[in-house]
Amino acid sequence: MNLIQVLHQIAPEILGIIEQRYAVLRVVYYKAPIGRRALAQELHLPERLIRNELEFLVDSGFVVKSSSGAALSAGGERILLQLSEYIRQMRGLSDLEQELGCRLNLKAVIIVPGNADHDPIVKQDLAKATARYLRRCIKDGDILAVSGGTTLAEVAKSFGQNGVQRNIMVVPARGGLGEDVELQANTIAARLAQGLGGSYRLLHAPDNVEPHLVDTILQEPSIREVVSLCRRAHVLLHGIGTAEEMARRRGLHDDHVMQLIVNGAVGEAFGYYFNDLGEVVYSTASVGIRMEDLAKIPLIVGVGGGKSKAWALLSVIRLGYCDVCITDEGAARKVIQILKSREEM
Repeated sequence: MNLIQVLHQIAPEILGIIEQRYAVLRVVYYKAPIGRRALAQELHLPERLIRNELEFLVDSGFVVKSSSGAALSAGGERILLQLSEYIRQMRGLSDLEQELGCRLNLKAVIIVPGNADHDPIVKQDLAKATARYLRRCIKDGDILAVSGGTTLAEVAKSFGQNGVQRNIMVVPARGGLGEDVELQANTIAARLAQGLGGSYRLLHAPDNVEPHLVDTILQEPSIREVVSLCRRAHVLLHGIGTAEEMARRRGLHDDHVMQLIVNGAVGEAFGYYFNDLGEVVYSTASVGIRMEDLAKIPLIVGVGGGKSKAWALLSVIRLGYCDVCITDEGAARKVIQILKSREEM
């Protein structure tokens, strides 16, 4: 029996205190400088309780206060990192990662605590976990292809600048002109390249085009060159979204969205819409990565969090072209629940 199991039995209230202080430290880390009232609102806790917790953390040297609000000290950042692993053990996330990896035949699963549907900061944890994984797996000489979307935009923001130059090329996995510039694959590719110390190429092409125009667009030499790099990628990093969310973001008409739902679409990636068995029920014509290119890419990493994305994750992973899944506890537990319920049928 390990220490956490002993604590569960002999002093369960201690675990609650640890979780609460971890939550406070985490919000202060991401939102600093932050005032007491704003912190209480973020955590949905009474202001008096937050005042007591902050006093303890300040006295312990983990938080520093100023006229502009609270921030973590260097010791606070270290203890937060140590607590993160402790919270993972408390919630059994290592076991959950192994179970999900085995059930879905994945090389690796990385799960961060929490549920992004209810706690927006979980998406930032997800982004940091993805950034750490990329730093470990990307090697000199690699081409990294990336998609667009809110989660990958957060991954790009979490990197910052890297002063060390590396022989890495980052390219967008598909066109994206026409949507919010912050969410475009071009923007994300540029920011990731800066964070990894590499170079990047941009793909100046729209996300969705009429099928008969794709070949015409690919005749442009600069576009053809970037698409060629994209299809020779060593690593593909892509976000996983729900079918309805992505269809609306890409401007599909309401009738078209309803038809997707009727056809059983639950997840989307690369402009392909999948049902819960991983079958393609609809695809959009775009310039960039195609389904037939996926088998040639050595490492494909899918990222998405929130319990509401469980079906989407399952649908995309079941396609068979996903090696590593980075998600949150809410989505992971729901996926396991879905798989177990099917076994019992």
